[in-house]
This record gives sequence, C-alpha cells and structure tokens, in this order.
Amino acid sequence: MLLQAVVQWVGDTHQNTSTSVSVPIRAASGPISLIAYGTAPGARRRRRRRPLVESTGTASRPRSEATPPRQEHTIATSDYSARHLSVLEGLEAVRKRPGMYIGSTDSRGLMHCLWEIIDNSVDEALGGHGDAIDVVLHADDSVEVRDTARGIPVDIEPKTGLTGVEVVFTKLHAGGKFGGGSYASSGGLHGVGASVVNALSERLDVEVDRNGKTYAMSFRRGEPGTFADEGEPTPDAPFTPFVSGSVLREVGKVKKAVTGTRIRYWADRQIFTRGASFQPDELFGRARQTAFLIPGLSLRIRDERPGSLTDGGFPLESTFRFEGGISEFVEFLAPDTALTETWRMTGTGTYTETVPVLTSTGAMVATELDRECEVDIALRWGSGYETVFRSYVNIIATPKGGSHQAGFEAGLLKFLRQQVEQNARRLKVGTDKIEKDDVLAGLTAVLTVRLPEPQFEGQTKEILGTPAVRAIVANVVAARFAELFASPKRDDKAQTAVVLDKVVAEMKSRIAARAHKETQRRKNALENSSLPAKLVDCRSNDVANSELFIVEGDSALGTAKLARNSEFQALLPIRGKILNVQKASVSDMLSNVECASIIQVLGAGSGRSFDLDTARYGKVIIMSDADVDGAHIRTLLLTLFFRYMRPMIEEGRVFAAVPPLHRVVVVHAGSKPNETIYTYSEDELKKVLAGLKRSGKKYQDPIQRYKGLGEMDAEQLATTTMDRHGRMLRRVKVDDAEAAARVFELLMGNDVAPRKEFIIDGAGLSRDRIDV
Repeated sequence: MLLQAVVQWVGDTHQNTSTSVSVPIRAASGPISLIAYGTAPGARRRRRRRPLVESTGTASRPRSEATPPRQEHTIATSDYSARHLSVLEGLEAVRKRPGMYIGSTDSRGLMHCLWEIIDNSVDEALGGHGDAIDVVLHADDSVEVRDTARGIPVDIEPKTGLTGVEVVFTKLHAGGKFGGGSYASSGGLHGVGASVVNALSERLDVEVDRNGKTYAMSFRRGEPGTFADEGEPTPDAPFTPFVSGSVLREVGKVKKAVTGTRIRYWADRQIFTRGASFQPDELFGRARQTAFLIPGLSLRIRDERPGSLTDGGFPLESTFRFEGGISEFVEFLAPDTALTETWRMTGTGTYTETVPVLTSTGAMVATELDRECEVDIALRWGSGYETVFRSYVNIIATPKGGSHQAGFEAGLLKFLRQQVEQNARRLKVGTDKIEKDDVLAGLTAVLTVRLPEPQFEGQTKEILGTPAVRAIVANVVAARFAELFASPKRDDKAQTAVVLDKVVAEMKSRIAARAHKETQRRKNALENSSLPAKLVDCRSNDVANSELFIVEGDSALGTAKLARNSEFQALLPIRGKILNVQKASVSDMLSNVECASIIQVLGAGSGRSFDLDTARYGKVIIMSDADVDGAHIRTLLLTLFFRYMRPMIEEGRVFAAVPPLHRVVVVHAGSKPNETIYTYSEDELKKVLAGLKRSGKKYQDPIQRYKGLGEMDAEQLATTTMDRHGRMLRRVKVDDAEAAARVFELLMGNDVAPRKEFIIDGAGLSRDRIDV
C-alpha cells in the first residue's frame, strides 16, 4: 500500500519559516500515519534526538503506555535519509495528535467522543435496526452506551484477518459506511469514531449480542487484551495484552433474535484537560432532538455522577421517544399560537453523481452512481413573526443551511408568490411582490433530507453542499403545496387562505416599516422634528438612565410636568383608549395617531424591524388611573408592546406604575405635623384604619379616595408614583402581556363561542368586586 508521509521542515527559530513536502512510502500492511521533522536548508545544526518510533516498514500494535510530549528532530540537510523519518503506526497517531480527530481535549472533545459512539447506534436506528439506545454516565466517570441494533460483526474481516470488532475499534477509516452496502444514509461518514474513542480511552470494554451468543473484548489505550478485574471493572485493574493474535471471548448466550452492542469506556485523563467533563445539558438536549428525528426510537439518558445538575430543567434520568417525529418537533419548537395545523410533506428525487468508489481490490475508481434523496418536511404558520427553522441531513444538524434549505425557501417563495398574484384582487395587492421574509414570518418548520454520502462545505458539517438536493427539495415543496391548495376540503381552503392573508400582511408591514424606519430613529433627542409636539422630553441623553412615562389624558399631564424630574423623565400623553391592535391590521395600527406616536417617540421601530439598541429611553412606565378605565388602557398598551415591541418586555424595560387608591391623614395633637399614609387596596385600608383605632390615633374623615391621577397634586404624585425613592412599579413580564393578549382575543376576537361562554360564566359576578 502506498502511503503519504508528511515531512515538515522546521527552520531556524530566527528565520521562522517552514515548508512541507510529500514523500511516498511503501508499507507492508495497515494504515500508518507518518510524520518526520528536519532542518530547512541553511539552518543551524542542532543536536539530533532519538525518534519517537523507529520506522520498520511494517505495521505494529500501538503501545499501551501513554505517549510522551512531542519532540521535534533537527538534522543537517547533508545527513537526511529515510532512517530519520518517524512513523506513528495505527492508533498511536490519534494519541499523538488528538486535536486532529476530536477538535480539542477539553469538554468539547470529551463530548465529541461520546457522540461518536452514540451516533453509531443512531445510524443503526436510522437504517431501521434497533429502537432503543441507553446512555449511562457512571459514578466512576466512565460512560456506557447500549443499543438493540444488529451488533458489531464478529466474523473475520478477510483483508486484516481480524474480527469485525477489532477492526472497528483499532483501524482508522474502517466501518460499514464506505462500501455502500450496509447503510443507505448515515450521520457518520469518516469511519474513525469508535477507533478514535478507543485510542483516547484508558480502558474500553465492548460486548456484542449476535448469533445467539454474547462476545466481549477489552482494550487499554487502544491495545486489545484482558483485564483481571476483581469486582467492578476499573481501568486500574491488571492488564495483559494479547501477544500473538487477538481473542474475541464468548461470555454468554442469548436468544437468537437478541442483538445489540454495549460499549463502556473510561476517557484517558492523560489526554484530556483537567477540567474536561461530560455536559449533561448538551447530552439531554441532543438526545431529545435525535428522538424527534427518528420516530419510535427510545433514547434513555441516566446521569449517576454525584452532584450532577442540569441547567435545562432535565431530570437526571430522562427517556425521549416521539412517535410523531418531526411533526411533534414543530409543535415543540413553535413560539406562538398556531394559525394552521402542522402540515407534513414528503417526497423523493433522484440524481446522478460521479464519485470515487472503493473496489474489492482496494483501488479507487471514479464511478457514476444513481442517488436517491428522501425529503421530509413538517411546518406550520403561527400568529407571531418569528421564524423557527431547523434543517438536518441524515439527522446531522445543519445550522447554517445549505442546498436543502435553499431549495425549501426557493420552492416555497415561488409557489406562494404565484398564489398571491392569482388572488391579487381578494388580497388587495398592487404591484408589490412578496419576499422571502414575508413568507417565513411566523413559520416554524423542520426539514430533513436523507441521502448517501452527502457533501458538506468545510469540516464542521454545518452546510450541505450537494447541489442536486436544491432542485429536489424545491420540487417536493411545490408539488405538496399544489396538492394542499387544490384540496376541496373546507378546512384546507380556510387554512390556505389564512396563509395568503398572513403573507400579504407581512409584506404590507415590511413596506410600511421601511417607510417609517428613518423617522423612528433617534438622531438628536432634542431636535428631531419628527417627534410628536405633545412629547415633553427630558434633558439627558443618557438612554440607560432615562424614563418615558405614558400618561393618561391632559389633566394628568399637567400635574406630572410639575412632579417629574425633568433631567431624566419624559412624558407622553395619550388621549383615552388607544386602538385595540389585537384585531387591527399593521397598516391600521401605524395609521392610529396614539400608536404611531408611541412608536415614534420610542424610536426603535416595530415588528420585525424593532431594534432595541436604538430605543431612546431605558424604561417605559405606563401611568394610568387606578380604576377600570385605567386598567383597560394599561391592557391595550401592553398588547401594543407585546405584538410590535416585544423585546422591550423581554428585556424587562416596560413597567406599570402603581398609584395609591387612598390617602389617610393621621392627625397629631399639638405642633407635630400630620402624617400621611397611602394605601393601594381596600384590604390594606381596612388594616391601616384598624391599626390606628387600636393605637388610639385620629385620622381625617372621610378618607380621600383617588378616582384618577388628576386628583393628586404634584407633591403627592411625585411621592407616590414618580420619585424613584418612594414609588411603586410593577415590571411587566412576557406572561403578563400574553395574558392581556389572550383576554383581548377572547373578548374582541373573531371566535364567538368562547366569548359567549365567558359572559355566561361571569353573569353571577358580584357588583361589589367591580371598581368603578
């Protein structure tokens, strides 16, 4: 076999130069990674060091000892020959350069090794072999992966003369994913997973159920042998390597139909950094994702390590199994209320590809192959504008997309653009064209494609590069949507109409937002002519310290002007109840004077164009009366912020002022000034009055009851509602805004039945509970 040796010339440290050349080396058998070091021409002569491993021209078993740190050899160019080449044989190259295979030796590398083992079991399940995978993080820092798949082959591999188990765990680029007969599609392509994990493990035990028997084999740092365990297995047990040939032990019998593989290994702490540890949240999260992608697969994760915790809310033993597959995945991912049901679209396509194929003689021959690509899509539209899209190739996540995602977007945009043009009169669309963002707004979708030997861009498998997949996915999307839009069913017709309405609404929103965007941005806080004249701005340009009070009515505005701190508190009065944006269109919302004023003053845009970083104020405080009308106004404002300026709520920058309901004046005898107590509910007032009576204190009667903010003088308003040291504010959370939106949908939405039920249930409400 002709192998390539990479010979790196390391120059004088002052020259800081290096070159590399390829040298063909013929070896007897086995994969050999060969690295040699020498001095560049003209460099100073240095003391020659003994090579790490002497080249013999034949493959040998890896050493069981830990590999020492790398040593570089420097030799004079006049004395350089093949005897100076260092040969790293078999798995020794993995231990020498682990970063080349797993990326790093910290926690990420440790998790990479674990996923290499798990993915082998997942690939079996992907091919329809086995429906259960168990992963156990043991208390002794070992990890065990069990599956019910076909089991690693135990017969002899003809080229090496070794059992299939030993080939899988000791030979790089060996496995069932190269010849093309064992896997139609696979998440692992490189064939180095199990062998790399074995090389980087202090101990690895494997058991295989196959042919009615249980077979076992153990390894120490990649070398096969036996451990003399006394009780529980441990990497510290005495180890005896095989001297001549390896032995796959028969350790038990099982029923003929029982198959599967169990692998337990202890990561080599001589390789991995001191702080490297298994990450339970990553493990649980990716296991759940995998179970969504393979319907019927049960993935059970158990963490037995003492003191282990998860940040993602997972119990330390969780089982993931989803019969609905990616349809359930869409429901899990969706961030909003559904406008359509979750549609499932599947299809296949074929293409021809010229690839190098490994023949039985070991030669690589360029061969033209017919490929098949399976497409599976689940999607639905929701009431929001956020797009949630996940794409996968053979269950490998492709977060940066690729040809499959491009095909999905192109097919969807082309079809819906045609539908909008055909329904232009009903949709009241002019010459404007919908764009990709209009179609994707509110869409939650999961796209999976399965194909043999996919091409990825780069080493991270984040972008699918196979060109033919684009057209296949686009055709499947167009065909399935054509069937859906042509369906005579009433529900299908209603839901497809909803999709077109939403897409057109998003288009109009985008156009309106583009037209208003520049006028909404703050260039000069005090001189921006586009700001409403009724805005009473503050003097400070410090956004983080500034506050915008949205005040109900002009009467409260007059008092608030005197009560505020004009340095950092701005005031914006609104006239009564603003538009209910729950039912209004985006254009109607932007045409409403009060809504437009709030968006303009805040200066950060609305909807998808909202940019929190350009907001002109650090806090928005809704200051309304403490009565039913005030609560109604506050709810309308919360709905506006929730639907069109949600990041303000998500970042905790929207507040509701809590003004008092009562003012109790405690009368003191003599020259001592009277004391003022504010209460915020009827129950609190009763407790205060009862306390005053018990202590024998007098108070002015009748108690002042504030019907609105306009009844307060400036000092009272400042003390109770505006002064930072004495006021009471309630931070608005997303849950509060969602509740407000639900109430408005119930009371003012298009669905009559829930509203009727609500009115009937509330008919018996006590009038005493209504604060008028």
